This record gives sequence, structure tokens and C-alpha cells, in this order.
Amino acid sequence: MIKAATRLNHINEYYFSKKLSEVRALDTPDYPVLNLGIGNPDQAPEPGVIHKLTSAATASDSHGYQTYKGVAEFRNAIARFFQKHYNVSLNPEEMILPLMGSKEGIIHIALAFLNDGDEVLIPDPGYPTYSSASKLAGAKIRTYDIIEEKNWQIDFDQLSKIDFTKVKLMWINSLHMPTGQKMAPEALVKLVALAQKHQFLIVNDNPYSMILNDHPSSILEIEGAMDVALELNSLSKSHNMAGWRLGWVAGKKEYIDLVLKVRSNMDSGMFLPMQLAAAKALDLGKDWFDKLNASYHSRKKLVHKILDELDCTYAENQSGMFVWAKVPELIPDVEKWIDEILYTTKVFIAPGLIFGNNGKRFVRVSLCNSVEKLSIALDRIKTMQNGIVPEELKLKTTAP
Repeated sequence: MIKAATRLNHINEYYFSKKLSEVRALDTPDYPVLNLGIGNPDQAPEPGVIHKLTSAATASDSHGYQTYKGVAEFRNAIARFFQKHYNVSLNPEEMILPLMGSKEGIIHIALAFLNDGDEVLIPDPGYPTYSSASKLAGAKIRTYDIIEEKNWQIDFDQLSKIDFTKVKLMWINSLHMPTGQKMAPEALVKLVALAQKHQFLIVNDNPYSMILNDHPSSILEIEGAMDVALELNSLSKSHNMAGWRLGWVAGKKEYIDLVLKVRSNMDSGMFLPMQLAAAKALDLGKDWFDKLNASYHSRKKLVHKILDELDCTYAENQSGMFVWAKVPELIPDVEKWIDEILYTTKVFIAPGLIFGNNGKRFVRVSLCNSVEKLSIALDRIKTMQNGIVPEELKLKTTAP
């Protein structure tokens, strides 16, 4: 057996990669699993976007390699999107780099900026890929708290005590996943000042800004941010295009050029019709987002009912496509409790612990299920709470 690279010693398989195999094994045609754990948009993109994809795909010259920097139509549309929604002006030739989803950008940025021994600040709770990408680049992880007592805002008292001597990069996520809270503008101003003082890079991962959020924002709006920040975004959540793998990173030309140096050695550009369709999607108006958010608002009401049935507590004002909720104190083991729900009702919700130690008493429920499916999930949870186990599940009431 050839030994694995030592860089994998502290990297685990992504939680959902493993857990979803277990969840799928429970799925049957007569009693399907209802997966409320994943932020996988279940609705289609706008019809005109699909038409643009299919019509462009019929052109004979659409199927070759594309430029590493993405086509001008896509980059220009991203620039228009920033101007329209964030009031930020970007040079599309120099300050925007299209990506195969923002997740790709996380590893590219880590490889472009981090050396062995550099320190990286990771939010707790936060997206696990920030940590794994940083570790793959050889960096040392330092977590900073985002805590319930401060309404899931950054604890600046804790940050003020950190030795920034070796800190090279800080991952932030506003709108924040999993808590659904927006970082206060004054907090972003503080972070930019801190990065300027200690000379580290802030990377804001911003794919949820258009979901159930009346005032979308970008860190690049903050004065001085261009010198110390990059921003990732994608069409996955905002335009129901998760499987298309389309995103971007935006910021100062010199930083974008460094990311491009990594990316150009990793792939050979994205399918042209998808880039043209992405440009079409980014130019959609307010009607698109109003319709999308109306759908998520209706679903959120049902998710609240499910959580009420489970005696969980949550903040009403969360944005994004999840609801973050606290588990009752009488539940001693949250992961075991989630498995009991799964094996009793075939309803899966995500444990908060996978996002960090500060999430160990919480769960995350996705809004990416239809009202019909959420209603069925609610009925199943109610029967479990009443001590009723369906015949189909009587032999599978506990996890293996």
C-alpha cells in the first residue's frame, strides 16, 4: 500500500460525503428519506437562463477550451451585479476571476497566499472547508468565536487578545453560515482596520447575500477593504445553479493575479455556454429575487413548525437558506438524537457540531425542500413525538 501524503494526516472526509451515504441507504420508494440537512437548491434557474445555455450549446464554436480568466460577457455581468447590488465598482478585466464555484476559490486562495506555518483565522462555527483548505496549504488553524451571547457576531474582545504576528489570512462569512446572521457594518470596518494594522488578508465568502436579506452587502464596500480583502461569491444559492459550478473571486488586481496563477495550473476554463448563461442570470432583476425569497419565506414558516415540535429555539430574523436552532438542554447527545430522528422518521437534519465547537448544542435545517416535503417531514416528526413509529420503520428505530 502506497502511503498517503502527510498533508492528509489532519484532513477528514467531508462530513456530508460520509453521512449522505448512510442517509441514501435508508431511502426506499414507499418511504423516502427527507433530507433537510443540505443546502442544495431544489428549484430551477430562470427559464431564460436555461434557454441561453441550450441555444449557446448548439453553436459549433462553443465547445473548445476557454480563457482561464473567463469570457468578457461573464466578467462584465459580475461587475454589473456588484454595481447594482453592492454599489461597488470593479474593473472586469483586472478585478474579477470566474471560478468553478466559490469552493474552488477557497483552495485556490489558500494555495496562493499561505506558506507552511502561517496562521489562519477560522470562524467557529463556520464552513468546514475553510479549515481543510488552509491545512492542505500547510497553515496552522486558529479559531475565533462567533457566539450566541453576541447574537452570532464576532467576539472582538477575543480578537483583541490574539497575537497577529504569524496571521496571514482570515476567513469570514457574511451572511454567516450556519447562523444566518449578517455582520454589522461597524464590525466590517473594525476588521478592515485590523487587517491594515497587522497586514493580513480577509476573505469574505458571500454566496448567501441575496437570500432572505433586504440589504445585500459586500466587504468591498468598506473604505480601505480593497487593500486587504477578497470576496468570493457564486450563482449556486442566489440563482439555483449549484450543479453548474459557477462562481468568482473579486478584489485588487494584484491579489486576483496571484489566484489566477494557481487556477491556470488547475483547469482549462469553463464551458462557454454556461458562462454565457451565468451572465444572463446575473442580469436578472428584482422580480427574480422577490419570487425566490417568497418561496423561501413560506418554507421557513414550516421549518419553524418542525423545530417547535422538537422544542428547539431559534432567532426569527435569520437570513440565508438555513435555520440555525438550539437543541433542548434535556438532550444529552445531539448527534445521537439526530440519528434517532433519522432512523425513526427518515428525516435528516444536520448537527451543528460539524461547523465547530460553538455549534455542538445546535442543529441546522435547510430550506431547500418544497412546502409539500416539509409538510410531510412535519407530520413525521409529530408522529415520533407522539410515540408512534410507522410500520415501515419498526425494525430500524436506532442507528447501526
